[in-house]
Amino acid sequence: QVQLVESGGGSVQAGGSLRLSCAASGYTYSDGCMAWFRQAPGKEREGVAAIYPRGGSTYYADSVKGRFTISQDTAKNTVYLQMNSLKPEDTAMYYCAAGILRCGSAWYTGLTYDYWGQGTQVTVSS
Repeated sequence: QVQLVESGGGSVQAGGSLRLSCAASGYTYSDGCMAWFRQAPGKEREGVAAIYPRGGSTYYADSVKGRFTISQDTAKNTVYLQMNSLKPEDTAMYYCAAGILRCGSAWYTGLTYDYWGQGTQVTVSS
């Protein structure tokens, strides 16, 4: 049974930082694309960043480039999202997602992924 467990969310002031973690189990970690998505109330789900564990290729939404960094610890089957210079518009529920195929041009769409975590809330106050 595949499980993705997120942690690290919380409340922070604008300009602050948080690091999210996603621990994967029951899943062949290196085979597929792993990503972070977010969804704010009343808004569509948005792909934030993705990583292909086998080669380390990374992908980012324009809205987070230069502020967020996705990384991995293959020994721990864990993906991280380091979020710096946080803005109030980054407030959302953040979800970890894992697919069985490598990342591609559609990395930012939910259809690419087969497994989802339960989410962790990030709140940024101004």
